[in-house]
Amino acid sequence: MGEGNAPAAVVLRRVLKSFGTGAPAVDTINLDIAPGELVTLLGPSGCGKTTTLRMIAGLEEPTAGSITIGDEDVTHLPAEKRDVTMVFQSYALFPHMNVFENVAYGLKVARRPRPEIAARVAEALDLVGLGAYADRSVDALSGGQQQRVALARALVMKPRVILFDEPLSNLDAKLRLRVRAEIRALQRRLGLTAVYVTHDQEEALAISDRVVVMKSGRIEQIGTPRDLYTRPATRFVADFIGSANILPGTWDGAQVFLDGIGFAHAQEDLAPGPVSVVLRPESLRPGPSGLPATVAAISFLGASTQVDLETAAGPVTALLPDAAAAGLETGQQTRLDIAGGGMHLLAGGEDAPQAAPT
Repeated sequence: MGEGNAPAAVVLRRVLKSFGTGAPAVDTINLDIAPGELVTLLGPSGCGKTTTLRMIAGLEEPTAGSITIGDEDVTHLPAEKRDVTMVFQSYALFPHMNVFENVAYGLKVARRPRPEIAARVAEALDLVGLGAYADRSVDALSGGQQQRVALARALVMKPRVILFDEPLSNLDAKLRLRVRAEIRALQRRLGLTAVYVTHDQEEALAISDRVVVMKSGRIEQIGTPRDLYTRPATRFVADFIGSANILPGTWDGAQVFLDGIGFAHAQEDLAPGPVSVVLRPESLRPGPSGLPATVAAISFLGASTQVDLETAAGPVTALLPDAAAAGLETGQQTRLDIAGGGMHLLAGGEDAPQAAPT
């Protein structure tokens, strides 16, 4: 928005954070975020994603390692010196101030001139679609409007990096979809460097340039949403990103065998032997050939039908277009084929270890 600090790269090198005894909250991670990129830290509660965000913000100091924003090492720099702003889960608005005053607060603390404050607040409110709400009490706003005020308050500071800590968790499902689309559109329009934290994998896939999947303080995999979905590096990522059927199989370099049934498959850098076979539910289709299966349950979901099946290789779930599910009945014998691109193999039938980024 207007002239401000240029979007900055964020670089974490061997960052570790411990809180007393026990396993580190963040365990020696490396991460590179490009200027203008939106990167999401994704994982279950306690995985270290929020602690990582707070270290970037300057609200926690690393136990070891370094954090660089732009060309500046900010590892030990206080939060107010970093040109970074955060949008909180709780919005953190001042209830005794109106919308204008909430958005202007940081500029007033920075002792900016009144005409500049007025112009920048008006610009920020226009960006989030609240230009006519400056005099409103924040208590009179809906949850979605309050979240936009919190976003305007962050944008008005023209930060080098903007951080989002579970910003949509207090909104209902339909509003979450709308506000996340607005955040993404605004981030792209302004070219902001953004770091976004969520435990919601669908939200992460929808909003991100890249996703960092975390588990127990460590990075499991970094990639685009499509890469993580189609080529997960570990069983944890495969199971955490979307829905996955994971079955034991064997791989001979050209075919995957499930219960003795072969399926043609191409995958580089994987030695023949036992594998875990990741099958996405939407890739499975009933047909005249393939893996023998028995229909265990059928659930109509509106736009699609979920079919749970039993196979000799293990239970699987298929997500079918209604036309493909027509005629299936509980207890029926069928066969399952795998659509192209719907299969991915993990070596050894176990989580494949992943080297830490360098």
